[in-house]
Amino acid sequence: MENGAGAGDDEYTRDGSVDLRGNPVLRSKRGGWKACSFIVVYELFERMAYYGIASNLVIYLTEKLHQGTVEAANNVTNWSGTVFITPLIGAVVADAWLGRYWTFVAGSAVYLMGMLLLTLAVSVPALKPPPCDGGGGGAACPRASALQLGVYFGGLYTIALGHGGTKPNISTIGADQFDDFHPPEKLHKLSFFNWWMFTIFLGILFSTTVLVYLQDNVSWTVGYGIPTLGLMVSVAVFLAGTPLYRHKVPQGSPLATMGRVVAAAVWKWRVPLPADSKELHELELEHYTSRRGFRMDATVSMAFLNKAAVKPAARLPGWTLCTVTQVEETKQIVKLVPLLATMVVPCTLVAQAGTLFVKQGVTLDRRIGKFHVPPASLGAFVTATMLVCIVLYDRFLVPAVRRRTKNPRGITLLQRISLGMLLQIVTMVVTSVVESRRLGYARRHGLVAAGGQLPVTIFILLPQFVLLGVADAFLVVGQIEFFYDQAPESMKSLGTAMSLTAYGAGNLLSSAILAAVERVTGGGKGRTPWVTNNLNASRLDYYYAFLATLAAANLLAFVVLSCKYSYRVESTETIDVDVAMDDVQGGGVARVKSEAAPMA
Repeated sequence: MENGAGAGDDEYTRDGSVDLRGNPVLRSKRGGWKACSFIVVYELFERMAYYGIASNLVIYLTEKLHQGTVEAANNVTNWSGTVFITPLIGAVVADAWLGRYWTFVAGSAVYLMGMLLLTLAVSVPALKPPPCDGGGGGAACPRASALQLGVYFGGLYTIALGHGGTKPNISTIGADQFDDFHPPEKLHKLSFFNWWMFTIFLGILFSTTVLVYLQDNVSWTVGYGIPTLGLMVSVAVFLAGTPLYRHKVPQGSPLATMGRVVAAAVWKWRVPLPADSKELHELELEHYTSRRGFRMDATVSMAFLNKAAVKPAARLPGWTLCTVTQVEETKQIVKLVPLLATMVVPCTLVAQAGTLFVKQGVTLDRRIGKFHVPPASLGAFVTATMLVCIVLYDRFLVPAVRRRTKNPRGITLLQRISLGMLLQIVTMVVTSVVESRRLGYARRHGLVAAGGQLPVTIFILLPQFVLLGVADAFLVVGQIEFFYDQAPESMKSLGTAMSLTAYGAGNLLSSAILAAVERVTGGGKGRTPWVTNNLNASRLDYYYAFLATLAAANLLAFVVLSCKYSYRVESTETIDVDVAMDDVQGGGVARVKSEAAPMA
């Protein structure tokens, strides 16, 4: 049609999409934004459910389960770390066996069970410890029993397990509704990730305002019950859209493929590489076109792995002979690993917003007239700032920069991520300065030993939340998009899971750093750790300055790796073709709003 294809060629999708029975699908009947609307509704309510728990979790652990600040913060980040690591399991299951749809359905059922268990844990009196005598204070607060902790944390980690099945697949299912082989749909897909993230942030915004307020001022039962009910409805909505979805057939375990390539290369380490790469083993082009896949040419990078595709003179086990495409797909994932490692520290900084930032808010005056601002509600400013920045980035920055760089995405994904990292450093410096002034006020007015609230407005924390939102608009969207797009076509779920794994590792690193800082800084007699239950006696300003220094060193490593990274060739070629074709058709380059395809 628009690309010059005949009506018959355009009737069916050309990317290998099928229905649940494995039959080819009509473009006009399935997929596109109509199918995505059902998927987006699910994600909206799922994010509302997740952040309805995560945003205020540190408050529940300290005020209701009576845990200390460091213990509660580490429990939050340990759980968050698990939440973002389990998607690796879900990605492998989806790509190798069940497919994205059925893995998602199973994961959402487990997720819902976890939400129901958590709602039960905060609702039944026997599953909660009694309140502190006299309103608080160490020994006056009875510890939660093993049963109470077991039920609550059982619900949390059931959610983490369900999240492993849903998170790496839901965004990929959404992206699968657009055909990469059809230029008009490819252009729609370019906007998918920005607007996908926009929807997510709407859910987060509701959680950090309405749900957090209900939890702090009405009841935890209502605050947990609403997102549980919302998640139940959203699963039903997702299932109702099943007749409209396009699906991709599982291509086999990507980890098994990569393991086979590495093992074959090691097995044949003495076998010389041919002078001509065309002598390496590869299947005919028809094999890939019939499966709507990509065939990749051999490259000289990581040449040792090319040995896996060498046709040996002597007879060797069949598994030792891999195709060039399998080798290049393995290389593409391996190339992402060093960059993935540099994403861990930025994700550690993100984790502070849901733990120590919130505990800072507890020490400040939260009154606006008769209204009391829940400390976790300041997280709404992170989300709101991200929403505004994404729109500004998409509508104004990209078109303006595109005219100068001639790059359809304005700046590259790695440049976008590096800007986010730089803004994070600025955020932590500002946070350290603000905290230093808060502690100075406590010392000047003799409020260090007493602890508790200072007569200082909670809104002195606003700059750090706003700056973190600006940073996340560059970092978070760019990171998810980068790992999805740079992963080989047969490993998209794995690519999405890799980006989520960085958050998991970042949260676990946050726990490790906080525990180490508490141990090292509080090692001597009379020495107060940088982070204690009494934040007025702590030195959080030193802790934030340490994180800023760590982030600066990490940014330097990221820039060095980014300069050496080369993007996937077929992605840069297809986006160039699509943008040029759209311009010829009169749609205008301005339609390229998002940055779903990589450009060097």
